[in-house]
Amino acid sequence: MEATEPSLGQYVASLKASKDLVRDREAFLERCRRKYQTPSIAGFPMVGLGGSCGKPAFLMPFVIRFDWDTVLALEAVAEHFGMYVEYGAYPHLKLPDETEIAAVQDWTNATLVFLRPSYERKEELLTAIAEALKP
Repeated sequence: MEATEPSLGQYVASLKASKDLVRDREAFLERCRRKYQTPSIAGFPMVGLGGSCGKPAFLMPFVIRFDWDTVLALEAVAEHFGMYVEYGAYPHLKLPDETEIAAVQDWTNATLVFLRPSYERKEELLTAIAEALKP
């Protein structure tokens, strides 16, 4: 029996995490490995997931790959700002009240940071994330 590639919907679903896995580093890193080999549709490569959060995205001047060291570096930034990291299709920095402040997307051709515009320390946080993740 010939193996078939997952559909685009199955691929996208495989990047999402159930509530019981959102703080699980190992499960997050497994999902990351899937993101680095994206499907193409009609010759167009998938470059990221859209969201409904409405946060502006900032392009980092480098491309990263999440691994143990970069995950720990991001967690250190979150802790410095009084936040924690929640792992879904990509990591989100959240305040203790669960307010999402930032998200980092690591794709094959770009690294994007989505940032809550109303967060008072946004410039400092964005700089800290960039410094922590810089290859």
